[in-house]
Amino acid sequence: MSKVKLTIDNQTAEVDAGKTILEAAQQLGIYIPTICYHPMLTPDATCNLCIVEIEGKAEPVTSCNTLVAEGMTVHTDSPQLAQKRREGLKKILAEHPCGCLICERRDRCSPYDICLRNVSVNQRCVLCPKNEQCELQQVVDYIWIEGEECDWKYRNVPVDTENPLYERDYNLCISCGRCVKACKELRGIEAIKMVDHNGSRWPEPADGKTLPSSGCKYCCACVEVCPTGALMDKKAMWKPDVNWEEITNPCSYACPAHIDAPRYVRLCGEGKFAEALAVIREKVPFPGTLGRVCIHPCETACRRNFLNEPIAIKWLKLAAAEYGGISWKLYAKKLPPTGKRVAVVGAGPAGLTAAYYLAKQGHTVTVFEALPVAGGMMRVGIPDYRLPPEKLEEEINEIKAVGVDIRLNTKVESLDRLFKEGYHAIFVAPGAHKGLKMGCKGEDQACVIDGATFLREVKLTPGMKSGEKVAVIGGGNVAIDAARTSLRLGAKEVTIIYRRTRAEMPASPEEVEAAHEEGIKFLFLAAPVEVVSGKKGINLICIRMELGEPDASGRRRPVPIKGSEFSLEFDTVIAAIGQQPDIPAGFNLKIERGNTIKADPETLFTGVPGVWAGGDAVSGPASVIEAIAAGRKAASEIDKYLGGNGDISEELERKHQFDPCVGKEEGFFERVRPKMPALPVEKRITNFAEVELGYSEAAAMSEGKRCLQCQMRKLIKPAPRPPKKSKSKFIMKKQSATFM
Repeated sequence: MSKVKLTIDNQTAEVDAGKTILEAAQQLGIYIPTICYHPMLTPDATCNLCIVEIEGKAEPVTSCNTLVAEGMTVHTDSPQLAQKRREGLKKILAEHPCGCLICERRDRCSPYDICLRNVSVNQRCVLCPKNEQCELQQVVDYIWIEGEECDWKYRNVPVDTENPLYERDYNLCISCGRCVKACKELRGIEAIKMVDHNGSRWPEPADGKTLPSSGCKYCCACVEVCPTGALMDKKAMWKPDVNWEEITNPCSYACPAHIDAPRYVRLCGEGKFAEALAVIREKVPFPGTLGRVCIHPCETACRRNFLNEPIAIKWLKLAAAEYGGISWKLYAKKLPPTGKRVAVVGAGPAGLTAAYYLAKQGHTVTVFEALPVAGGMMRVGIPDYRLPPEKLEEEINEIKAVGVDIRLNTKVESLDRLFKEGYHAIFVAPGAHKGLKMGCKGEDQACVIDGATFLREVKLTPGMKSGEKVAVIGGGNVAIDAARTSLRLGAKEVTIIYRRTRAEMPASPEEVEAAHEEGIKFLFLAAPVEVVSGKKGINLICIRMELGEPDASGRRRPVPIKGSEFSLEFDTVIAAIGQQPDIPAGFNLKIERGNTIKADPETLFTGVPGVWAGGDAVSGPASVIEAIAAGRKAASEIDKYLGGNGDISEELERKHQFDPCVGKEEGFFERVRPKMPALPVEKRITNFAEVELGYSEAAAMSEGKRCLQCQMRKLIKPAPRPPKKSKSKFIMKKQSATFM
């Protein structure tokens, strides 16, 4: 492209022909005030603030839509320009609350300060939800019209608070039209248009009815480009320091491993499952496992949930794992050998994840596992009907394939011994396999077993039985797993006894629903107090509970009701009320409450040179995805300790480019989440066959297309803003102001 030489404010530069004066100025680091201009939208000079003077021209021109020319000399600030900008700004403020904007005290006021100038409430910036984030504030501060008279009239338009994601307050709209252009030019949807209201203009649904009927996809591109508080994310209101990732990338932000969920969801929607799997594997080595058993905090954070149902992010991960093939390996990295040896204690999700990434960094890694199988709680704590062992084994084999040596039936009792054997660093991740006792009389009888031990024995002991009548104590996922497993072992009647109500159960709602479908009974607001031997089995004496004030978990505390004891007869009682780590004394590590290892939360360093710890052994019983995140963190920190740069990132998907211009889709708002196909109850309760059968490719594509694509907002460049505390050289002040 040919170049053009010009001078702006005594700075000479060469820029591409076809650029505007505003773009050229930005290239030189020169700020020109504007409020309607946006670098990704067609400029129209609506605000008339970006005017500049060109030598040889009688009148100023708008820099946002005037092209550069060879030999052009431009001045961006002068007394004449400053005056014209003040006049243009006052026209904008004529229909925007401006009491604070033109007050000399605005830099000193806080939201709860008393206004000494008696400015009406609806004029105050300090009460605006976009205070300190507003572009208009910054432009006013630069142009500086402090004390100027402003003939302002309040529109008194009702604020739309019914929108599930953002509020629309057109009393704050300055009619710049950015939102309309973003919807048309960036997204190709045209769901909104500017409408005249007795001389004032603001956006309305394009069909004159509603946003859904106009084709709105609730991506919030319009909100992203709005320079004032007219369109405002509900989560960002009055929060100038809000983490923008939480709003523009909520699913990935909520994921402990920060998997790029929007990207792989979008790829699934396009039927590109191989590329989707590559994106997932950039962050985790267990995509299929997570697609089956993840607690999916991403779905809780999903903004589509505010419209109807969250995107089935977990199940799309499973679809990618099942249909994605092995092309993700094409760009997988494996660095040259470093000569460093790392010992990992525990072959659970944290340990295996750390081992995987450390091996890819070139280190020699050995994993020591006390059990006869690898996988930790994924293998011995999650029933086969949720996570088939052969599927888990496939992913563990990929970890072995990068050079990780897994030694089974090898319990480590001393870390010092590992160092003596020549290991340079150790990651301690033995999990939390020790079940907690109920703390009631008679629980040491043979017919009482803790949930973790029960599930582990079922996996490792062929032919194990549970008894015909089984009680499971607890309300978490382990309790649900133990109950559904008992049914598959031949139990005729299984009852889950929980001291709170269903609303307080920490178990995943879909697991609770599956248990209901399979005929498992629930006894809420009851707790065991004693186990007594009976004629045929045991009598479990319980007491009724009522809910009191919230406890540390935020749930209402269960309180025993005096004199409400009752007795139930069972063959087996499974106590699934929690687990804790079992850390050998020979590790010589600091132990905290819950028998967990003390480690720095940021680095997982234990304080012992060369030793890190993570997963359930540090956090207490948590989730697979949290353990994987801990494994990644440990791998990075250990790599740095061993002389590496700690960069375990990979770019496994390099082909796909996202086009944000998607166009209108009929019925987008009403689309619902496809139901997960499952084995009928009668075909699953007598065996351990996988219950959830997975989406078909067509169903996965349909679900992927339901995504709001919140993340596309990260592609939108910010509008130019003045340097902090900068002002025009040619400012004008008056000692008084009039507010109409």
